[in-house]
Amino acid sequence: MQASDTRYILPRSVAALLKRLPAYPGAWLFARALNLALARHLPADVQAALEGRRLRLCVDDAGVVFDFAWRAGAFRPATHREADLAIGARAHDLLLLMRREEDPDTLFFSRRLRLEGDTELGLLFKNTLDALDASAFDFGPLFRARRAPGG
Repeated sequence: MQASDTRYILPRSVAALLKRLPAYPGAWLFARALNLALARHLPADVQAALEGRRLRLCVDDAGVVFDFAWRAGAFRPATHREADLAIGARAHDLLLLMRREEDPDTLFFSRRLRLEGDTELGLLFKNTLDALDASAFDFGPLFRARRAPGG
């Protein structure tokens, strides 16, 4: 995959605002988004391997951290002192990864994606991303245009 040369940079003022927000509401929203977009695409063996595992996503340039876990068939927000696996990158690189314009190996080996913690869980994360159908990352249906009542 070839990513665009355009690099999006989060404005410092936005990052400063995001850093001030409490963590739990963001983790709750993030877990809900993961459930809507990805949960149904996860194979049973991946779900079993994720059960009870503590995960953390760090959006480095935003200063935002989302702690979550897979429990009882869904992603759940969590509060962690220590995550089993922490995934970190700048917002732009996470967007490229999500849109499948860049693969995890390229980002990892160019030091633009961090995977810290359980190595096996990191490989599961990478292999699961590689195996997911691109439609798992199509968020268009979540934002379908809806008619206003009476309109």
